[in-house]
Amino acid sequence: MNANIHLIGLNHRTAGVDIREKYALSSLEAFEKMLVHGPVREALALSTCNRVEILIVSDGSPAAADHVLHCWAEACSQPVSGLVSHTYVHENEQAVQHLFRVAGSLDSMVLGEPQILGQLKEAYRKAVESGTAKIVINRLLHKAFFVAKRIRSETGVASSAVSISYAAVALARKIFGELQGKRAMLIGAGEMAELAAMHLLGAGIEHICVANRTFARAEELATRFKGTAIPFDALCSKLPEVDIVISSTGAPTAVIHARDMKQVLKKRRHKPMFFIDIAVPRDIDPDVNQLDNAYLYDIDDLKEVVEENLAQRRDEAEKASTIVREEVQAFSHWLGSLELQPTIVDLLSSGERIAQRELQKTLRRLGPDVPEETRKALEVLVTSLAHKLYHEPIVYLKRRAREEGPAERFVHNVRRIFNLDEETVPEDAHVCRHKPSSLSGDQICQDKPQ
Repeated sequence: MNANIHLIGLNHRTAGVDIREKYALSSLEAFEKMLVHGPVREALALSTCNRVEILIVSDGSPAAADHVLHCWAEACSQPVSGLVSHTYVHENEQAVQHLFRVAGSLDSMVLGEPQILGQLKEAYRKAVESGTAKIVINRLLHKAFFVAKRIRSETGVASSAVSISYAAVALARKIFGELQGKRAMLIGAGEMAELAAMHLLGAGIEHICVANRTFARAEELATRFKGTAIPFDALCSKLPEVDIVISSTGAPTAVIHARDMKQVLKKRRHKPMFFIDIAVPRDIDPDVNQLDNAYLYDIDDLKEVVEENLAQRRDEAEKASTIVREEVQAFSHWLGSLELQPTIVDLLSSGERIAQRELQKTLRRLGPDVPEETRKALEVLVTSLAHKLYHEPIVYLKRRAREEGPAERFVHNVRRIFNLDEETVPEDAHVCRHKPSSLSGDQICQDKPQ
C-alpha cells in the first residue's frame, strides 16, 4: 500500500489571530469530504482558536499538499496566497511526530494543557462520521490518543499549574485537600476572575459568589457560573460564609483589612480561609497573613509557582519527547507492514498456484481411483509446504523493513526473485555464463536446468 501522510497547518507560532480567524474551518465534515478527491484518500481537519491542521493520506502525488491548500482557501472564501507564508507541511514520520506532540500537548501555547486532546478526539469523531477517516487515520489517531495517555501517566508534563488563576486554585487544593463542599468568593469580575471561576468549578467547588463595584457585571458573571451576586459594600458580611477568596479589582487601596478579618475568623470558629490577591495594587492587607488559619498569597507568590512549574513541565517534556519518538517508530513499522502486505499475499498466492499445479500433475499420474481422503490430505500437504517454503522470504521482508526501511527496495527484490509480476523471462535466463580462472580463452560453462 502506497500511503503518504501529510499534515498541513498553521498555529499560534506561525500566524497571528487575524490570520487564524480568517482561515478557521467551521463545517469540518463538509470540508473533509471536499478534500477526499484526486490524490487524497483520507482526511481529518482540526480547527481550534490556536491552530488549524489538516491531516491527509495520499497516493504519494506531489500535488496533494497544494490540493489541500486550495480546498482550505476555498472553504474559507479567502485567497490561497494568504496561507502560503503562514503554513507548515510535515510529511510521513515528521507528520506523525507532530500529531503525537499535539495530542500530548507538547505543541500547545500552554505546555501540558488538557483541552487539545478533547478537541482532537472531537475532530476524529467528525472525520469518522464524514467517512474520511479510514485504515491509516484510524490507526494513527488511536495511536495519538495512546501517546497522550502515556505522556500523562508516565510524565509530569501536565501536573503543575502554569497560569495565575490555575495556580491559585492549585494552591487552594493544597490547603484544603479537596474543594468539594467548599464555597468561594470572587471580588472583581474581570478576565482573571472568569478564569479562576472556571478552574474552581472544575475542581469541584460547591458555590461561587461574586462581588463587584458594578453590580450588573457581578450578576452577569454569577449567572454564567450558576453562582450569586452580592453588593460590593456587603462583601465583609458575606466573608464568614466562604472558604476561598480570590480578589482582582482595580481599587487603589485594600478592600479587605486585617482588623475586619479577626471578626470574620471568629464567626467562622477559626476554620481555615484561603486568600489569593492577584490585584496590583493589592486588594488584601498583607497583615491578614499574620492571622491564625488565614492563608494569603499575592501575585508574586503565584508567579513563583508558575515559573517553577513551567520549568518542571519543560523537564518533563523531555521525557514526553522520548515517548513520542518511540511511538513514531512503532507506527512507522506498522505503516511499513502495509507496504509489504500485497507482496506477502502475492507470494503466498504464487506458492499455492504452483503447489496446486504440481498436485494436479501428480493426481493425473496416479489415475482416477485416488480416494477423496487421500486427495484432501495431498492438498493440505502441498499447501502447507508452499507456505513453509515462503516463510523465510516473508520473515526476510518484515525484518529488513523493520530494521533498515524503507521497504520498497526489499519488496522490489522479492518480487523480482519470485517473478510475482509475471514478467516475460528470456529462454536463456537460467544460463550461467562466466569465465572461470581454470579455463582459457572464450570457453563458456553453460549450466542449464535439466
